[in-house]
Amino acid sequence: KVIIAGAGGAAHLPGMVAAKTTLPVIGVPVQSKALNGLDSLLSIVQMPGGVPVATVAIGKAGATNAGLLAASMLGIHYPQYMEALKKRRETIRKQVMESSDQLV
Repeated sequence: KVIIAGAGGAAHLPGMVAAKTTLPVIGVPVQSKALNGLDSLLSIVQMPGGVPVATVAIGKAGATNAGLLAASMLGIHYPQYMEALKKRRETIRKQVMESSDQLV
């Protein structure tokens, strides 16, 4: 119901997949040595009109966000996914508040 495609370098995979399906496609730029993944990011984000690819951050953070975005999309039909996302965000919020208290 949602496709996550990671790609590095010229990063053709997400766009090629999006051209072949009507399912939502999330492109994850993979960090490379040459340009730290910027080439991948630009390749994925510059899809022509009519072939949408949702694009997230480069690397591990992007992969995490791609999974969360897919879960959010699926949460429209699967309430348990939305509930799990709400719990995760609340847990993270608490961790941030606790860590900020330690800074003061």
